[in-house]
Amino acid sequence: MLTVINALKLATDYFEKKGIQSARTNAEILLAHILNCKRLDLYLRFDQPLSENEVNLYREFIARRGKYEPVQYILGFTEFYGLHLNVNPSVLIPRPETEILVETILNELSTKENVKILDIGCGSGNISIALGKNLPNCEITALDISKDALQVAQKNATKNNVTNINFVEGDIILNGILDNHKFDVIVSNPPYVSINEYTTLQNEITKYEPKEAVTDDADGLKFFKRISEFSMNKLNDGGSLFFEIGMGQSKNVSLIMSENGFEEIKIVKDYQQIDRVIYGIKR
Repeated sequence: MLTVINALKLATDYFEKKGIQSARTNAEILLAHILNCKRLDLYLRFDQPLSENEVNLYREFIARRGKYEPVQYILGFTEFYGLHLNVNPSVLIPRPETEILVETILNELSTKENVKILDIGCGSGNISIALGKNLPNCEITALDISKDALQVAQKNATKNNVTNINFVEGDIILNGILDNHKFDVIVSNPPYVSINEYTTLQNEITKYEPKEAVTDDADGLKFFKRISEFSMNKLNDGGSLFFEIGMGQSKNVSLIMSENGFEEIKIVKDYQQIDRVIYGIKR
């Protein structure tokens, strides 16, 4: 009979041979999910035998992870800013770095009421839902070009009891999208990986996550240009544009925003002291 400790050892050894980072942690997360317990609880259950169904499901999970499928897609969910969000390969997996973007916006809006916010490229809805949960009096429009992504986002909003979001399918460069709408805040975590850099990313990203949510198939700056130009026409006077940016992009994105008329441009670093968020004001 296979026990918890033996199962973890076999899975960890297999993941290490596959070159998967944090092999032991991955093994523990998957098994804890199957056993419906916390990771730390596994250490109190090392000698517990696994049932046949548990063994079979663990083998399935291990095989999928061995093909570099992200743990979040295997489990079907992830955590973001205190939220429990469903994810699948139609949406980018929310990263901890994006929580800094949410936190920055919340700090800037702490004294404001009835703010109208546009989230461009909402994906799983992580940014919109986190903002909506913490700003119940605001009105959010979540825009995405992907119908499948919007379905995930809408389910996540319902799951987290957030009702102040209007989900819209569309592309900002198409005429007619959001006509007669003005916003106080526009936010986006756009595809900012250059096509050259994309080829160097880990298998978990290139094999499974939606390519259109990761790279702009150009120099990584295409969507910053489009969104900055669009936002200058869609923001109310005094409104702000917020971006998440990649490493080494702050200078170029700051210039793009400045050229489009944004002022008082500020940059926020992540926990590794990498420039991660940039924002500016329309005067």
